[in-house]
Amino acid sequence: MKEKQTRKRLDAQTKEYILKSVLEDGAKVSDLAFKFEIGSSTIHKWIKDYRESKNQDVTRYFTSSEVDKLQAAFDKKLRDLEEENEILKKAMHIFAKNPE
Repeated sequence: MKEKQTRKRLDAQTKEYILKSVLEDGAKVSDLAFKFEIGSSTIHKWIKDYRESKNQDVTRYFTSSEVDKLQAAFDKKLRDLEEENEILKKAMHIFAKNPE
């Protein structure tokens, strides 16, 4: 009796890895299809879909709460970087005064 084949589902990270390998690194579709046990036609479809989505004008709209969250995250990152910068400035002065 022949076993029923189930479709192999790959997560988004693996799919992204395969796309980058083909498009940026020049990997062969057939090699990746064999490695991940998927059809090469599947990878070709992903590439086609990716290229079509890149060509579309993608506009992302944010709600006011999303904007507030992003702004808060950016403000925190800025404060952290400014604090880090001050620490590095102080360390630079300490090491400049005490050459070993």
